[in-house]
Amino acid sequence: MTNQRAETIPLQVTPATTTMSATASGGVTLRAPDAAAFVLASASPRRADLVRQIGLVPDHTDPADIDETARRGERPRLYAARMALEKARAVAVRRPGCWVLAADTVVACGIRILPKAETEAEARRCLALLSGRRHRVIGGVVLLAPDGAVRAREIETRVGFKRLDAAETAIYLASGEWRGKAGGYAIQGLAAAYVNFVNGSYSNVVGLPLAETYGLLAGAGFRHAAG
Repeated sequence: MTNQRAETIPLQVTPATTTMSATASGGVTLRAPDAAAFVLASASPRRADLVRQIGLVPDHTDPADIDETARRGERPRLYAARMALEKARAVAVRRPGCWVLAADTVVACGIRILPKAETEAEARRCLALLSGRRHRVIGGVVLLAPDGAVRAREIETRVGFKRLDAAETAIYLASGEWRGKAGGYAIQGLAAAYVNFVNGSYSNVVGLPLAETYGLLAGAGFRHAAG
């Protein structure tokens, strides 16, 4: 991992899930090098909004719906890479001849992979682990070409939480925005009030590292065009 300057993130409290835009950012689109359709292999509205931010408008959104159980002893970085690749391949079977973009976000404390919290008890345990310490957010991204060629990246961001008191924990749990989120929090929502350190890609923590994703797309021949 290269050394990166720690960023100061302004406090912004916004809904964890935003409304998806129907068009690309500013009327500029990121176009494929051929006529093949582009598929986003994700059910996440956050990822859909993020790809639109760099001008990419999916022709289809097709969640992979695969088993996301980590293997015994699997390290977070390898797990993120495997999940992204398996998601891309699962969708490619249903969408032959298409470009498929898949991603996975993993929150890790040391080598421990935190769950995508589905219950309040899980979210509480995640917050207890994150409180007052730094953790890693690993993003795995895979671009699968119509001919089956694979381009992949893994990105790591360091994130720090302030020490949470009982009232802050209770309020965050009551918000419900932790549900289904890796590590039990959404940095683009209320949790922004508790994050006091970010080193690396902020968009990676939201759900997709945009600079690295754009690099994969540009390397495959995608180009920006106005209108």
